[in-house]
Amino acid sequence: MASPDGASGMGGSPEETELSITLTLRMLMHGKVTAGGLGAARGKGETVKRIREQSSARITISEGSCPERITTITGSTDAVFRAVSMIAFKLEEDLGAGSDGATAGRAPVTLRLVIPASQCGSLIGKAGAKIREIRESTGAQVQVAGDLLPNSTERAVTVSGVPDTIIQCVRQICAVILESPPKGATIPYHPGLSLGTILLSANQVRGCSPPG
Repeated sequence: MASPDGASGMGGSPEETELSITLTLRMLMHGKVTAGGLGAARGKGETVKRIREQSSARITISEGSCPERITTITGSTDAVFRAVSMIAFKLEEDLGAGSDGATAGRAPVTLRLVIPASQCGSLIGKAGAKIREIRESTGAQVQVAGDLLPNSTERAVTVSGVPDTIIQCVRQICAVILESPPKGATIPYHPGLSLGTILLSANQVRGCSPPG
C-alpha cells in the first residue's frame, strides 16, 4: 500500500517525514461514477485531468466490462489526500445536483477503499477499538467487509459521510496502514477478472457479466 520514497534526510517534523512517503490508495467505484463524474474509463476525462494537475497525484482508472472500476491514486501522502478530497467533493456535487432545498450539496458520499486483508486487523483494532476511535473522532461511518473481494487477498473498507468527515477518516485509515505494512504477498482485486457476484453493500449485489 505504501512505501518509503527516499526519506528526505532533513530530519524535521513528522509532517515533513510523512510527505516523503509514497502512498498508493485503491478505491472501488461504480463505472457510472468514473465515466460520468471523473471521466472516461481510461482516466482521460476532463475532471480526472484537473484532479491530477491540481493534486499532483497519479490517478489511473481500470478498464473492463464489469460495472465496477478500480481507481488507483499514487503520490505523496499530501497529494493523495488532495486527490481524495477533490473526488469526494466532486461526488457530493454530483449527488447534490439531483437534490433540492437544504439537502443540496450535503448528500452523504460513500468511498470504498480496497485494502490488503492483512492490514485490516490493525484497522479494526483489538475488540474493534481502533475503528470505533476513527468513527468517533471523524464522524464518518466506517465498515470493513468480513469477506475477501473475489480472487484476491483484499477487502473493501466502506467510508460514508460528508466530504470533510470522509477526508479526515481516510487520513486516519492511511496512518494505520502506513504503520502496519501488509504481510505476505497481496493478490490485488481486479473487477473485470471476477466471474462471480460482487457484494457491493449489505443490500445490493451486482454481477460482472455484461447485460445480455
